[in-house]
Amino acid sequence: MDFMQKQSHIYFKLLDFIRNRKRCVLATVSSAQGSTPQKPGCSAIFGIKGLIAGTVGGGAVELAIGEIASKALKSRKTGYYRFDLDNEITDVEAAICGGGMSILVDAEPEKHLNIFESLSKSVNDRIQGVLVTFCDSGKPECKGLERIWITRDNLKNHSGHISGEIISAAAEMLSKPDPDAFREIFLPGSENDEIKLAFLESIVPLPQLIIAGAGHVGKALSHLGNLLGFDVTVWDDRAEYANKTNLPDAHKILSGSLEESLGNFIPKSDSYIVIVTRGHKKDADVLKLFIGSGAGYIGMIGSRRKVAQVRELFLGNGWATEEEWNRIYSPIGLEIGSKTVQEIAVSIAAQLIEVKNENKKRLMETC
Repeated sequence: MDFMQKQSHIYFKLLDFIRNRKRCVLATVSSAQGSTPQKPGCSAIFGIKGLIAGTVGGGAVELAIGEIASKALKSRKTGYYRFDLDNEITDVEAAICGGGMSILVDAEPEKHLNIFESLSKSVNDRIQGVLVTFCDSGKPECKGLERIWITRDNLKNHSGHISGEIISAAAEMLSKPDPDAFREIFLPGSENDEIKLAFLESIVPLPQLIIAGAGHVGKALSHLGNLLGFDVTVWDDRAEYANKTNLPDAHKILSGSLEESLGNFIPKSDSYIVIVTRGHKKDADVLKLFIGSGAGYIGMIGSRRKVAQVRELFLGNGWATEEEWNRIYSPIGLEIGSKTVQEIAVSIAAQLIEVKNENKKRLMETC
């Protein structure tokens, strides 16, 4: 799995710090060669007391970047740093991965507040984009840093303002929803043959996990779904269950009637729907709502006897075709001999991971 979908969009955390006027530094791995502790696109936020969120690899590299960040907080100087990780094993302080990394340290991320605001809005609206960062020098001290946010809707607006190479690369990245995509492009400078750099980072909304039912299994699965990098929404028609106290790990909680809440939801290929309500009829109502949708996964809890009864009901009433029914994962979860609520939630989470990775592989092969 990708690194928690780029650490569950660390830019959301960065935006919070900027909005609250907390001074911080953003460090991003821009390139990596050989064996390295992190890959391009991974970022970390550093504050006055050190590392706040994310990672650029841990160990000696993160220690060195932490020291650089501490100085940058005072000097407000952005820099581009290269680390050679091919050290001797006797050097206990140094990394010995046998590779190399370049890391961009942005000492004034607050200057690009409007860009991070646009990024945040797009992701919340489930719109993919590419964050482009221009650095005027590949040296430890950069005079300037610029950022732009590109989506399918505004891509043409940037033509003529930035190089065709950047536009082409951004267009290609937008055609593939790959959260791991990151490019470092070298551009000719204006003076003394100095090289400028451009970094293109693909930002893809987290896959959606829609859990119908906030009982024991739904609550346990919302916790696991959050840990696994899903954007978790839980629905239950009972207000005493559909609340933040019962569901602390859910990103969105819906209550009320099925039609007024989940009825407004349009599933896409990155939507994963788990049906674990309190009764067979309610399960069937939710399934009826989504069985013909474009969701990447639909799973329904229940014994084989219950599943057979629901299948007969759906096919007999024309609520689903045989093909649509065969897409349903029911009984839900991988067969691991689950007994407890937590074990059942783990078996469902494991199946979600399996299907999500299969879907991603299939999508990348067709792009």
